[in-house]
Amino acid sequence: MAALIFPSDWLKNWEKSGKNEFFQFCQDIAGKPSAQEFVKDLQTALYELCWHVIQGNLKVDLAASLLADVMDLRDDLPSILADVFSILDIETGCLEEKHKRDHFTQLVGACLFCIPDSVLKERLDPETLESLGLIKQAQQFNQKIVKIKTKLFYKQQKFNLLREENEGYAKLITELGQDLSTNLTSLLVLENIKSLIGCFNLDPNRVLDIILEVYECRSDQDEFFIPLIKSYMCEHQTLCHMLGFKFKFHQEPNGETPCSLYHIAAALLQHNLISLEDLYVHLLPVDSSIVEEHKREILEAKQIARKLTMVVVPSEKTDDKEKEKEKEDEKNEKPPDNQKLGLLEALLRIGDWQHAQSVMDQMPAFYATSHKTIAIALCQLLHYSVEPLYRRAGVPKGAKGSLMRPLWNKQALRPAETFQDLSRDVFSMLCYLGPHLSHDPILFAKIVRLGKSFMKEYQSESSQENKDKMDSLLSCFLSIADQVLLPSLSLMECNACMSEEIWGFFKLFPYNYRYRLYGQWKNETYGSHPLLVKIKAQTVDRAKYIMKRLTKENVKPSGRQIGKLSHSNPTILFDYILSQIQWYDNLITPVVDSLKYLTSLNYDVLAYCIIEALANPEKEKMKHDDTTISSWLQSLACLCGAVFRKYPIELAGLLQYVTNQLKAGKSFDLLILKEVVQKMAGIEITDEMTVEQLEAMTGGEQLKAEGGYFGQIRNTKKSSQRLKDALLDHELALPLCLLMAQQRNGVVFSEGGEKHLKLVGKLYDQCHDTLVQFGGFLASNLSTEDYIKRVPSVDVLCNQFHTPHDAAFFLSRPMYAHQILSKYDELKKAEKGNRQQQKVHKYIAACEQVMTPVHENVVSLHLPKVWDDLRPQFYATFWSLTMYDLAVPNNAYDREVNKLKMQIKAIDENTEMPLNKKKKEKERCTALQDKLQEEEKKQLEHVQRVLQRLKLEKDNWLLAKSTKNETITKFLQLCIFPRCVFSAIDAVYCARFVELVHQQKTPNFCTLLCYDRVFSDIIYTVASCTENESRRYGRFLCCMLETVTRWHSDRAIYEKECGNYPGFLTIFRASGFDGGNKADQLDYENFRHVVHKWHYKLTKASVHCLETGEYTHIRNILIVLTKILQWYPKVLNLGQALECRVHKICQEEKEKRPDLYALAMGYSGQLKGRKVHMVPENEFHHKEQPVRSATPGTIQNGPGKTSAASAGKTEEGAADESEKSKEKSQAVQKTASKTSSAANKVNNSNGSSTPNSAKGNKEKEDKEKTAKEKKEKKEKNPANTPEAKAGAKDKAKEEKVIDGKEKTPKADKDKRKEDKKEEKSKNDGKSAEKERDVSNDSKTKESVKVEKSAAAGPLKSPVPRSEGLESEREQKRRKVDTHSSPSHSSAVKVMTNTQTPPFHTCRRRYATTKDTQSCPRREPCFLHMNEAAFFQYLPRYVLEHSKCDADFIPTISSILSVATLSWAPLIGPWSAIPSLRFFSTAPVRRWRDKSCCQISSHFKCSFFPRVKRENVLSKEVVFGGWSSDL
Repeated sequence: MAALIFPSDWLKNWEKSGKNEFFQFCQDIAGKPSAQEFVKDLQTALYELCWHVIQGNLKVDLAASLLADVMDLRDDLPSILADVFSILDIETGCLEEKHKRDHFTQLVGACLFCIPDSVLKERLDPETLESLGLIKQAQQFNQKIVKIKTKLFYKQQKFNLLREENEGYAKLITELGQDLSTNLTSLLVLENIKSLIGCFNLDPNRVLDIILEVYECRSDQDEFFIPLIKSYMCEHQTLCHMLGFKFKFHQEPNGETPCSLYHIAAALLQHNLISLEDLYVHLLPVDSSIVEEHKREILEAKQIARKLTMVVVPSEKTDDKEKEKEKEDEKNEKPPDNQKLGLLEALLRIGDWQHAQSVMDQMPAFYATSHKTIAIALCQLLHYSVEPLYRRAGVPKGAKGSLMRPLWNKQALRPAETFQDLSRDVFSMLCYLGPHLSHDPILFAKIVRLGKSFMKEYQSESSQENKDKMDSLLSCFLSIADQVLLPSLSLMECNACMSEEIWGFFKLFPYNYRYRLYGQWKNETYGSHPLLVKIKAQTVDRAKYIMKRLTKENVKPSGRQIGKLSHSNPTILFDYILSQIQWYDNLITPVVDSLKYLTSLNYDVLAYCIIEALANPEKEKMKHDDTTISSWLQSLACLCGAVFRKYPIELAGLLQYVTNQLKAGKSFDLLILKEVVQKMAGIEITDEMTVEQLEAMTGGEQLKAEGGYFGQIRNTKKSSQRLKDALLDHELALPLCLLMAQQRNGVVFSEGGEKHLKLVGKLYDQCHDTLVQFGGFLASNLSTEDYIKRVPSVDVLCNQFHTPHDAAFFLSRPMYAHQILSKYDELKKAEKGNRQQQKVHKYIAACEQVMTPVHENVVSLHLPKVWDDLRPQFYATFWSLTMYDLAVPNNAYDREVNKLKMQIKAIDENTEMPLNKKKKEKERCTALQDKLQEEEKKQLEHVQRVLQRLKLEKDNWLLAKSTKNETITKFLQLCIFPRCVFSAIDAVYCARFVELVHQQKTPNFCTLLCYDRVFSDIIYTVASCTENESRRYGRFLCCMLETVTRWHSDRAIYEKECGNYPGFLTIFRASGFDGGNKADQLDYENFRHVVHKWHYKLTKASVHCLETGEYTHIRNILIVLTKILQWYPKVLNLGQALECRVHKICQEEKEKRPDLYALAMGYSGQLKGRKVHMVPENEFHHKEQPVRSATPGTIQNGPGKTSAASAGKTEEGAADESEKSKEKSQAVQKTASKTSSAANKVNNSNGSSTPNSAKGNKEKEDKEKTAKEKKEKKEKNPANTPEAKAGAKDKAKEEKVIDGKEKTPKADKDKRKEDKKEEKSKNDGKSAEKERDVSNDSKTKESVKVEKSAAAGPLKSPVPRSEGLESEREQKRRKVDTHSSPSHSSAVKVMTNTQTPPFHTCRRRYATTKDTQSCPRREPCFLHMNEAAFFQYLPRYVLEHSKCDADFIPTISSILSVATLSWAPLIGPWSAIPSLRFFSTAPVRRWRDKSCCQISSHFKCSFFPRVKRENVLSKEVVFGGWSSDL
């Protein structure tokens, strides 16, 4: 600044130009108005000029002359220059350089002529004045100043006390206390007051104090006193000190500040006559003590809460109560006066929110409003603020209410006119009020109704810009709901109206907003305030009291108590109730019944609490054994189903939670969805359906509702509608289906490595069952349009969404049915025709239009090679039909109609029922009966149309470009097996579909092969099933066995349903099925052999699974066996074998695995009950039939392929066998010796018999002709021939003779010896068991590979038979694997240890044979051996051939137990075979040209070598049988 005003150039050129420039500068500034900034510039210029003189840069006389000229420019310049001199006086007085002080003195002395002496005396220091000569002595001058000041300021000139001038003050009080209703104004009164002050010499401060005193007495006269005080005195500090003095006067220990003082302080603050900061320091208590008090209250509340949750001894309870009483008495004492809260209340009363907010900011949160007076004052202010808006938008229809007058104070808040105005002050006031809005329920209702009105406007707003502006208001309302409304509801006592009122507001929010509010309410709100802490503890304590006494008998009174408690604090109550239900599931029913007194808000909160409990991360959803789902989750799932069904609770949150869990790959919570659908829709998924229920499930919807479910589905109409609406409104139907289908297949991979196999199976079943249940619900409840709109096509489901094929068709199947029916109705309307044939044609046309795109879509689901055998039309037909399309359950319809008739009869006989109720019930039953009959008729027409359609389509179903074995494989793999385990109804459908395809005489479909592939080896299928799948698979096998058993039971039925059908061809011609050649058909007796083989295969597979020791194998086979018990076992020895093995399982698993033990015991008991229905083997099938009957599982279609006997060979074998049986029966009649009877007994066993392959072709041709003739005779009358009768009688005689021989004393001794050996063998067998198992496993795998290669060979239809091909056919026949009958196995035919080996019979039979030559390999022939040589050589013989002969590949089932042999000398050679096993799963390949015998054994008794003469002559060996471990 100095550089600009007084540059150095002026000083250098002072004489030339500097002086003039400085003067010109001062002249310019002096000519301007006397603004403050110009005066400062002039002062600065003069200061710098004088400072240069003091520094010695400029001479004193030059500066003095210039200053004299400048002084003439303005009148106030002498005073300005005097100010500059006073500053320089102070500065130079502090300097050490004396010459500068001298220069300053000389300059002032030179300027005395232009500055008055009085001005200098006023501003300069006395010492400076003395040096200038203006005063004589500085000390005297100072004394004179002190005397003058004392006289001015400390000598009383005005009267301060009333007694000093009572007349003046009396007149002042009279002036202030006069009537103000007239035209008297504050200005007139102020003039009178001034007159009184002047007249009576009154003290102005005392006058002000009296004005405040009068104002305090007349506090309602704000309009008069506020302008008076404002006009009387403008110094805020003085007024503030006076008020502070008044407040301090009332701060005595028992003092009480009057409300009028608070009021005038608030009024003065509102009009800004005083500042809050100045007044606040005069008020008590201090802020630090307020904070400490607040902390102390929170601590006390937590201690109270802790005591309520603790278990206290009764004696301690009394002590605690006494202490609490003492504390309450202390609290009841009058608390010290809180002047800050009093001022706050006064501010709120007059509407000064700004200052009130500032006061509340100095205190802890909600401390001020926790005092009821403050809260009520703030509520009153809020009433004034929202009144106009509430009257416009919040008053409900029909309500009047009382009008609220606005505040008279012009300085008060402006009330809100629009929703935007609420954000100005109302929202902030509500936030400060917090939970203490509970003091004013009317204001609570107003705020809720305003929120409701706003939400309606928000939802109806179409403009996006306005909606964006309203978003901020929406967030404000959400904050108010979180911080004010819900906490206030907690402090209200049992106000159900407020709960319903707030639900009217909350239901307009999405469920995720509401659940967020409930979460804050439950987890955070109750810790924010001491009152809420106490309320929470009291609620928990009360909830404990109620739940301890809740039973089924006192549901009503307990429900009322729960309802009262839930109106205010539902989150705390439900949290405790749910925790109890998780521990005690027997509380579910009484709790659900007791919830009928809740409000709508409480139901919604309950849904949130359930979801929060389900999603609790601290709880494990599995039990500690990791094999079962935790009981707490099962309890909550059961509660969900019951609560959501009975009460109108929104389902969206729960459904979305399950969806999110599935997205995360967690399938545990599907249990919830399963329970909800079951309870709300009445759709139960259980594999424990009765036969009647299953039959009813194949009918229409009405029949399903009446007879298919355990519950009454008509009671779930409303709840199922709510579930459907929730799914459709939130678009969750299809996502849930897809996620469940994907999770079902993914659970094995996601959970399989970590979880127990049992748990993985349960999770898989849960996913699958829930999918079936949920899909059934959608199909039965969604309209046609809704279903088609939401479910995409099959190829999209499979290829884009990666849905498994069975699930994709399951979801699409109802859509196809809807589309076909709608298209059929359109065609009927378009062309009017009532003839049945026309209807069928229209139906077929509708099917073609709907299913043709489906046929095209399914092509992409599988490789092109698949469609070489199966047509896409057949594939889509199989997957699109249901049991409803195939058969009408007439019995089920009749059963339900009869039930209704009985109900009508019972209603008529009931005399106690009122007449009107009787009428209603009868009308209902009659209407239901009519519906069922109409539905039955409708289904019958539908089934007829479907069967006509299938009849037309069947010729194009199967192409069979490859072998028929491949065709059946693909049919089973892609159709039957995936669907038969999908549901119980699908299992029945698969069995019935196979039967239907057979009945339709479908070309290229081999029924025998299909059934054989199903029954032959079920081990792998059973082992890979889950628990529920095994039940369905068992039901499928049961239905298949039912059909087979029906055919097996009667020749007439077999001839009618199978005799002339292409499915029972044993040779397939290239030209197709002509239906006239009986030789190509499987006859009845051979079919009985095949059925016996299937039973035998089922027994082997069952025993294998039971022997594995694997949990899943044993569990699944027991379930399957239980399901098929009605039709299997039918043969007595097979049933005995199963019974022994199951009995062993019961003994082994009793302590280890109780669930297996329970299954085994259950099956064992049922099996014993079925014994009366079992028959001996010879009654089940004709045992003299050759073993090489047609076994359709391995029919040969090309050279070199292993197969069952062809039809021609079957006829030849049958003829030979009948001829032989005649000869044998005649021989038996002629001879009665024991030897011949024993030999004949052996000859009648089930051995393999074929003609000698060494004979010439001519001899064979002759045999074939004679065999055919005899076969035809035998078929005409198979059982009435005299030869057969004689053979049967002789056979019975022989059996009696053998039984008589076996019961000898020697046998008793042998039995005692064997018992001792058995005890020893048990100890030795345990140590060797592990080694045997190792070798057992390796050989079993090899045998399985061989079986697979033999069974999976391609099938080719051979050329027609000719005479020249007989030799080739004979060679094929030799390669046919034989089927060893289990009748000779030790496990099937149980024998006692008292039996002795009939070696004499063996030797006699060997001796009678014509072939006395040794074997081609020059080995000792068994025919010439005694007992010792026979048993000494046989082990070595088996060992050598098992090593050197590639064809000798025995299938191994169990280790030979050497210790159980009856003869000790024979143990040595047998023990040399470490892993000799007997064959159990496949026929044994023949040994090349060896002399041999067929041996079957039971090691606990003895060997029974049984060799037929024909076997010896043809040099065949079949070494078969079962081990004793069966």
